Amino acid sequence: MTQQTTKIPLSSIILDESIYPRKGIDHRRVGLFAENIRDGFAFDPIEVAPCPDKPGWYRLLDGAHRWSAYKSTGVEEVKAIIKNLDGNDPLLYAATKAIGPKQLTEDEAKDTARRAYSRNSSLNSADIGKAIGRARRTVDTYIADLRAAIQTGRDIKIFRMNRLGIPQDRIAKRLGMDQKTIHNHLGKMATLPNFLNSDLSLGFTVESVAEKHGWTDPMVWSLALEGKNDHDRFKELGWGFCTWDKWEFNDCDKRFGDDWPGRIPAQMIAHILRCFSKPDDLILDPMAGGGVTPDTCLTMGRRCWAFDLMDRPDTRPEIEPFTWEISSDQGLLWPVSAKEKPDLIIFDPPYFDKKAGNYDKKAFPVCPEKHTLNFLRLFLFC
Repeated sequence: MTQQTTKIPLSSIILDESIYPRKGIDHRRVGLFAENIRDGFAFDPIEVAPCPDKPGWYRLLDGAHRWSAYKSTGVEEVKAIIKNLDGNDPLLYAATKAIGPKQLTEDEAKDTARRAYSRNSSLNSADIGKAIGRARRTVDTYIADLRAAIQTGRDIKIFRMNRLGIPQDRIAKRLGMDQKTIHNHLGKMATLPNFLNSDLSLGFTVESVAEKHGWTDPMVWSLALEGKNDHDRFKELGWGFCTWDKWEFNDCDKRFGDDWPGRIPAQMIAHILRCFSKPDDLILDPMAGGGVTPDTCLTMGRRCWAFDLMDRPDTRPEIEPFTWEISSDQGLLWPVSAKEKPDLIIFDPPYFDKKAGNYDKKAFPVCPEKHTLNFLRLFLFC
């Protein structure tokens, strides 16, 4: 961590409660500090860090009571140590400074531990405990439920991506985990849906099971429809099958895909899959948007590799971030290099009228027509 000491305007310093380890300000201490300031007593510099989203502003790391006392006495500038935390957690750093003069209460220590772990689950109990002045085992009890919930959420992501046929190395990269860890987790995947399958066998609806266990509807549908043929899947989902040459869909099935500009009907994707693919085929969606294609593939028993320029790792880990670019020497750059080729490509480009304001001038399809046609030529025939 680097630091510099200088005078800064008191008005540029804020108390950010998200990185403040205590429950509040002790006004008796503030009053004592204020008296000392009026008597000419010099305090150590307060410690601050630059606000990540507000240039010229600083967040308090240490000295909240001195800062409050300076404000009450009309001081305009204060001596401060400006710290660059170099990736260290600001809440835990503030906690290490707070436990010096006055130990954190039990509630403060527990709250700080839970907030820190919720923001960064890679933190270990020993490091958190050192910051808040508690033993590692105590921290384990503080965060046990959070750790279990985060692990369950991670397992669900792994299960979803594996079910869509995404290779282990890409799952590991996407989730920021070691590939060996992913391999070990996959060994538990067979038992992960047991509770959901049990509820489904008792007659609970897909929607109620998904809500109870924190899974998405398409993932639960993939369990409920496992082993069924396409005809039976359509029947269970309440979709009527249209002849191959006459498709008219007036609305989107809101069970599949996010609320998204240009959202396409899952019924249409399902018809494409039924007519032009078979179970376990690999489907490629190069511009996946709100995720209708991977959701429908889960439900229809197809694998799916999906890509999009919007990165949503928490809600859409199966849609890998990628921007299609044309290199002068390499031609069209592809997101992955794989021996297996897709059995079907669902190419649904962005909608100009609805999304034009969000695209770079070079982006497809905002770019000039000749560039668009060149992209399509390279994409379809490379």
